[in-house]
Amino acid sequence: MTTTIPPITLDDVRDAAAQIKGVAHRTPVLRSRTLDELVGAQVFLKCENFQRIGAFKFRGAYNAASRLTPEQLARGIAAYSSGNHAQAVALAARELGTTAVIVMPEDTPASKLAATAGYGAEIVTYDRYTGDRVAIGEALATERGLSLIPPYEHPHVMAGQGTAALELVEEVGELDAVLTPVGGGGLIAGTATAVKGLNPGTRVIGVEPEAGDDTKRSLEAGRRVTIPVPRTIADGQAAETPGELTFSVNRRLVDEIALVSDEEIKDAMRFAFERLKIVVEPSGATPLAALLAGRAGPVTGRVGVIVSGGNIGAERFAQLCASGSA
Repeated sequence: MTTTIPPITLDDVRDAAAQIKGVAHRTPVLRSRTLDELVGAQVFLKCENFQRIGAFKFRGAYNAASRLTPEQLARGIAAYSSGNHAQAVALAARELGTTAVIVMPEDTPASKLAATAGYGAEIVTYDRYTGDRVAIGEALATERGLSLIPPYEHPHVMAGQGTAALELVEEVGELDAVLTPVGGGGLIAGTATAVKGLNPGTRVIGVEPEAGDDTKRSLEAGRRVTIPVPRTIADGQAAETPGELTFSVNRRLVDEIALVSDEEIKDAMRFAFERLKIVVEPSGATPLAALLAGRAGPVTGRVGVIVSGGNIGAERFAQLCASGSA
């Protein structure tokens, strides 16, 4: 008989919290009576749009990068990302006194490209519809002798992402359900590990854009499923297949995956801006969209929401909010 050891545990998330303390922000939790009334639950919004680099990704990137040896740091770090992980690794590298080379899609939002470059990273672009970012990133790291930090397929990255949920529960107490965006699966894997470790009865609900339902399909099939490159405004969730490590966690701990349309995402972004007074990028708005549109089924009691990021340019934000249906 073989025993499957999970890639991360609650203790790993707690260790990550200690590792990033004083470097990553402890982000605020927002409440809204209007939101509570609309969804019929007490909603607690963990606002990672106020995290350094504007998204939760800094937690995992710094947790992983800060554990590299002095020799590894001297050679530099490589990563591949559609935007937020790119910025996170770039800033982590700067904080640790090293350099970063980031592989990014050519069509990455200009604001994310500019921010990544602004943190001092070298950017190598590729076509997301024809290129293989993993292969490109691995080849680059090998050629230059860099340490590769992937966006989710790494225990320290996954554990770092789980610290947002850990902080949320520490601040507000036990939750009946937690909703989080799902891309490659690192955030929800860390979230599920944290909240289920603290309270096994908490429901963990992931939210994907309709066009990017690879995790939902994979959980239903009981194996990792690959889909065509998703075309969605939620660029941070445009994954083709779940990560191997992340899926090994999520297939055990995630209770449900809800899907939302691009129009519902736009409506949630508008709601967050008009009623909550915060700017949320499309990927960060998907859990809120699921609540507002009733896509997560009936939710009651105390519900946590990981608002994963707010990295979007003013022009793009205005364009999407103006075209929402609400």
